[in-house]
Amino acid sequence: MAKYSGGTGAIAQSWKNQPIATSVLRLWLGLTWVYAGWNKATDAGFLNQASPHYIGAQLAGYLKTSPISFILRRMIEHAQLIGWGTMVIEFVIGFAILAGFSMQLMSLAGFGLSAVLWLSATWSVKPYFLGSDTAYMVLWAALFFLVRDAAKGKRNSSVISDLTERRNFVRLVGVGVAGIAASLAGTKFRARVATPEAGSSITTVASFPVGSTMSFTAADGSPAVLFRTAAGVFAYSAICTHQGCTVAYDSGSHLLACPCHGAQFDPSKNAAVVQGPAQSPLASIKVAIKGANIVQI
Repeated sequence: MAKYSGGTGAIAQSWKNQPIATSVLRLWLGLTWVYAGWNKATDAGFLNQASPHYIGAQLAGYLKTSPISFILRRMIEHAQLIGWGTMVIEFVIGFAILAGFSMQLMSLAGFGLSAVLWLSATWSVKPYFLGSDTAYMVLWAALFFLVRDAAKGKRNSSVISDLTERRNFVRLVGVGVAGIAASLAGTKFRARVATPEAGSSITTVASFPVGSTMSFTAADGSPAVLFRTAAGVFAYSAICTHQGCTVAYDSGSHLLACPCHGAQFDPSKNAAVVQGPAQSPLASIKVAIKGANIVQI
């Protein structure tokens, strides 16, 4: 790629004298990553433990199928930090690619993030081509090799120089600040998370027969789990009493299990602790059958 100096002129120059393939990949990947960061930043549920698509709940959902579940378990403990980090990194990668800053390094970062998403979010997607993360891995790899080949023979044009060369370092700091600013700006556009009011229907009796279990959002916005037995319906908070992770029902053991530290609760015994480190049972939520619906009361 052509050598250029700093400023907006550098950004414009970075788009000149490059193959059309490089331009297409930069535009698509840069805009997509910026949009991905903005989508998370403006999603009221992404960092909200009461939301079914909370980042921690998403990570917990990948545990049974992901080959890196041992890593995801540790990530769940720091879900809020992981969520913020993902947002900022996506913004940084997108901004840097569009601006033409440290593109070899950013291409590798994009490849790495896509690989993590593939090994967690879309690992179980069959056939593989229905999952987008493998395609993004290939696109990032293609961009890396295009940029690397274009930079051959030029001074300070390696991945290492992206980290050590003063001008590149200053630019990375700049896009890092921009990524943080964009993440914070996105929070101003978040819509309020809709939560059901007490007395509103959780589900219908007809669609929830005896022996059924389901997750739902309680009236206070927290995650909860509903059960129905021959004796009636009952529900518990899904917030672990140890450190606040979201528990899930294990149909094999018939227990509510915490993915973070292994605590287990028995829903047939008032959600009593079966296995620590939790010391207290899960909170009970009052539910009842009213007419054709099951409601929280």
